[in-house]
Amino acid sequence: MVQRQRRAASTLASADYLHRRAAGDLAERLAGINRTFGVGVDLGGRSATLVAAIQGTPGAAGKVGWWGDLVGDHAAVTPGATSAVVPPETVPLAPESVDLVTSVLALHTVNDLPGLFVQVRRALRPDGLFLAAMFGPRTLSELRGVLVEAEAALTGGAGARVAPFADVQDLARLLQRAGFALPVADTELVRVRFATPLALLADLRAMGETSVLAGPHRPLRRDVLAQAMGLYAARHSGADGRVDATFEMVTVTGWAPAPGQQKPLAPGSARMRLADALGVTEHRAGDQPRAKD
Repeated sequence: MVQRQRRAASTLASADYLHRRAAGDLAERLAGINRTFGVGVDLGGRSATLVAAIQGTPGAAGKVGWWGDLVGDHAAVTPGATSAVVPPETVPLAPESVDLVTSVLALHTVNDLPGLFVQVRRALRPDGLFLAAMFGPRTLSELRGVLVEAEAALTGGAGARVAPFADVQDLARLLQRAGFALPVADTELVRVRFATPLALLADLRAMGETSVLAGPHRPLRRDVLAQAMGLYAARHSGADGRVDATFEMVTVTGWAPAPGQQKPLAPGSARMRLADALGVTEHRAGDQPRAKD
């Protein structure tokens, strides 16, 4: 379904602002890492966007010696790189064969995300880096709400119209479970404004990000869509009449374990109290600080 949807989508260049933002963030993170990566692989066919972001980010250019793509269909391929057309759940790389694996807003459609993380971890060389951006659970919360309400009101029941997304806590735990060292997952809310709710739907279609939920689904009736769009405009419009849409961008980072790699300190091993470091007075739980004269 993902492949059919993206083949039917219009060119991403008309609605690539979220992908460019995510790629720019990944490039800035690479710029802050004091090392280079000999072989990099991108999951999902967005490496052209990521390479452009890296080349335009001071400190990031030249961080990766060679790029390749693993794509679910014949989507964008970086000029001069090697591309493999593979199922979205597959990472056909030999163990310890690459130094960097990235993904720009592609992994939220993967069914077996724990399995994919394990495959990525196995493919990385010691001290290799996994760096990926994906949509989080607050993405399109406004659209999800009005579609459910309108369909329930007009048909007596409502089906899922917006896919579920993994939250930041689950992603951090999955990284640790897959064997990554120093796993980190953080999140950012991005709000995009549209002239109308239908303009939002048009951009989602151009991105190839309309629903790819499997299984039997009732077609979305026109009256349900019309009522949902009316609810959206009434509840999520600003003073200028434009509507807001929320996209939660979750970024995950994990390293393949390696000897001599930085490790978290053991609990209780600190040499200085936090209160002393911050220059404040420590109060025990339950104590009430005294009022100043």
